[in-house]
Amino acid sequence: MVERVLSISGKPGLYRLVSQGKNMIIVENVATKKRQPAYNHDKIISLADVAIYTDEGEVPLYDVFASIAEKNNNQPVEVKALSDTELREYFATYLPSFDRERVYTTDIRKLFQWYNTLVANGVTQFKEEEINEAEAAEKAEAADDAQVKKQ
Repeated sequence: MVERVLSISGKPGLYRLVSQGKNMIIVENVATKKRQPAYNHDKIISLADVAIYTDEGEVPLYDVFASIAEKNNNQPVEVKALSDTELREYFATYLPSFDRERVYTTDIRKLFQWYNTLVANGVTQFKEEEINEAEAAEKAEAADDAQVKKQ
């Protein structure tokens, strides 16, 4: 799911990839479900391509989201009232080894905003393996249903 979720620079919120055209893509706002085009000149980033700097390297964003979801039982987190120092300490409970010099407080706030948007709109599977397992289970169930219908 995360590989199809996009952030578009200059446009608020997150978007789900719906379709591709020659010089544009059709995206759907995750929160409002409103569809609109996004063009080649827009800066579009897939959340699957985002990573957080750590002392050892980089950690994919979906791993951080999975950690937050696991510790919060897939519930949104409230971080608006936290000061910058408190926010950084709070984030360290999810990713203790994040690079404190290269990861800015604004990045952390954006990360929690994205997480809350996804959770509020029913996205609770973040890790690639979970997504692939869920898709495989759905395909197997659909194949079983099709086989039952033939009989």
